[in-house]
Amino acid sequence: MNSYVASVIEYVKQRHANEPEFVQTVEEVLSSISPVIDAHPEYEKADLLKRMVEPERMFTFRVVWCDDAGQWHTNIGYRCQFNGAIGPYKGGLRFQKNVYPGIIKFLGFEQTFKNSLTGLPIGGGKGGSDFDPAGKSEAEIMRFCQSFMTALYRYIGPDIDVPAGDMGVGGREIGYLFGQYRRLKGVWENGVLTGKGFSYGGSLTRPEATGYGAMYYLQEVLKHEGEDIKGKTIACAGFGNVTWGICKKANHLGAKVVTLSGPDGYIYDPDGVSSSQEKIDYLVTMRNSGRNRVQDYADKFGVEFHPGEKPWGVKVDVIMPSAMQNDVHMEHAKQIAANGIKYYIEVANMPTTNDALQFLREQPGMIVAPSKAVNAGGVGVSALEMSQNSERLVWTAEEVDAQLRKMMENIHRVSVEAAEEYGLGYDLVSGANIAGFKKVAEAMMEQGCF
Repeated sequence: MNSYVASVIEYVKQRHANEPEFVQTVEEVLSSISPVIDAHPEYEKADLLKRMVEPERMFTFRVVWCDDAGQWHTNIGYRCQFNGAIGPYKGGLRFQKNVYPGIIKFLGFEQTFKNSLTGLPIGGGKGGSDFDPAGKSEAEIMRFCQSFMTALYRYIGPDIDVPAGDMGVGGREIGYLFGQYRRLKGVWENGVLTGKGFSYGGSLTRPEATGYGAMYYLQEVLKHEGEDIKGKTIACAGFGNVTWGICKKANHLGAKVVTLSGPDGYIYDPDGVSSSQEKIDYLVTMRNSGRNRVQDYADKFGVEFHPGEKPWGVKVDVIMPSAMQNDVHMEHAKQIAANGIKYYIEVANMPTTNDALQFLREQPGMIVAPSKAVNAGGVGVSALEMSQNSERLVWTAEEVDAQLRKMMENIHRVSVEAAEEYGLGYDLVSGANIAGFKKVAEAMMEQGCF
C-alpha cells in the first residue's frame, strides 16, 4: 500500500475512532485506490486524500415536534455536504433511531463516489435524524417532517444540495418535506428534493430504480462471464423498495428471488417471491402495514420461515444483500463460500463487514461487486428527476428505464476499464473505487486547494 494512503487511513482511524462505519468505508475505498496515488504524486503534494476524507461541511440541528398526546419531543437532525466538486450535493435523508454522525459521514463519503460513477454532475451528501417513524401516526410524521425542513431549508436548493429519501423516508415523508419547503420559500423549486410524488414533479420508476439498476448490473456481470440471467436463483434481504424493485425486474428477466428477511428472521420461497404479481404486490402490503415482520409472507403463502436467522446460508446462484449495512459478517461469508456461490452482488450501502468482504474477494472464482456501483441506479434516476424538473418535462417509464439500463451498463464498463488500467483484472470493487475517485480527484485538483 502507498505510504501516503496508509498515513491517511491511520489519520481517519485516530480522528474518527468513535465512528466505525466511516472508518470502515474510508479504509475500503482508499486501499483500492493506492495504485492511482502511486501514479499521481501530485495528489500527495496537494494532500488531496486528507481533504477528501473530511466533509466540506456538516451541521446538526434540533428538531422539535409535538405528538398526538400533546407531548413535545426533541430529536437531532443532520446534513453532511461531503463533496461538491462535480455538482450540487446529492444524497438521501435517513430517519432511523440509530442515526448518528458516523452513519451520516459514511453514507456521504460513499455517495460521493457512487454519484461520480453515474457520469452525472452531482456531488455527494447525506442527512437524516435519529427520529424513528415506526409506530408514529401520520400527523406525528407530518409535524416532524415540517419541523425538520424548517431547520434545513436555508441550506438546500436545486443548485446547492438536493436531498432525497432513504431508510425511513419514502414518498410520504418527501411530500411533507417538500410542502414545508414550498411554504417557507414561497417558490416552486421542485428540483430541491427527489423521490417526489408523480403529481408534483416526481419521476416514473424512481421507487423501483435501485432494485432495477441492481438487476441490470447483475446482468452485465453475467454477460461478462458468458451466462444468462434467466433461471438464476437469488437470495435477497429485507422487503422494502430496493428488494421490491429487484423482485419486479427479476420477474421481467426470468430470474427467481427465493429469500426475504426482516428483524424477525427470513423466509425461503423455492417457487420464487418474484414468480407472481400477487407475491410482489404483497411486499408493498407488508411494508405499509408497519408490522415489519417477514413472517407475514410465510404465513400467507405457506413457505418456510426461519426465525432469528439471516438468509446467507441458502444455496443459490447469486447473493444480493439488499437491506442494511453490516448485514453480512464473517460467519455468513464462510457459509457463502462453503456453498460455492460465484456471484456476490452488494446492493445495500456497505452490507458487508470489511473482514467478510476481504474474505469473499479472496475466494477463487468468486465475483464480488460493490454497492456503490450496484445501487447507483437509485441516485441516477434521482438525477434524471432533477433534469425533468429543470426542463419542465415528464418522461415515460420506458424512457427512464432505458436511461437507467444504459447508466448501469456504463458503470460496469468504466469499473472494468479502471481495474484493467491498473493491472487488477476483473476486480469490480477496486475498479468502481478507482473510477469514482478519478473523476472527483481531477475536479478537485482543477478547482484548486480549498
